[in-house]
Amino acid sequence: MPDPRIRRIEPGDVDAVVGLVHELAEYERAPDECHLTAEQLSAALFCERPALFGHVAVVDEVVVGCALWFLNFSTWRGVHGIYLEDLYVRPEQRGSGLGKALLVALAEECARNGYQRLEWWVLNWNTPAIEFYESLGAEAMDEWTVYRLTDKPLAALAEG
Repeated sequence: MPDPRIRRIEPGDVDAVVGLVHELAEYERAPDECHLTAEQLSAALFCERPALFGHVAVVDEVVVGCALWFLNFSTWRGVHGIYLEDLYVRPEQRGSGLGKALLVALAEECARNGYQRLEWWVLNWNTPAIEFYESLGAEAMDEWTVYRLTDKPLAALAEG
């Protein structure tokens, strides 16, 4: 039975979720890198053909956690999966089962839609998160290295 504290994000949740994303950036020691606005998040989630989806955790009618995700595709498996971009629960609510409940909701999305993977990144120093994920049976993909192009290198590559 689904956890009643977890539901799909609604337009009225956007401001709260933006605040949570900024709290996550602070926790991850990168607050200056987070520029998300309510307008951007609303446009991404509620446009005609959204590519971003989300769930929220609500306690006493207050949004206290969120999971933002999008579809990826495994060429080896031949099906979509979910990539979890952000999972965050306010510190005072941690240990209440909300983080797990958000992941359960995503696992249910996978099962309902035939998706075969639920993936995310975690910072190497974030021991509490790593221990939590491993307690659920998640496996670190240690043999892979993440690469990223942004800003000037991305623009330079685009220009050829």
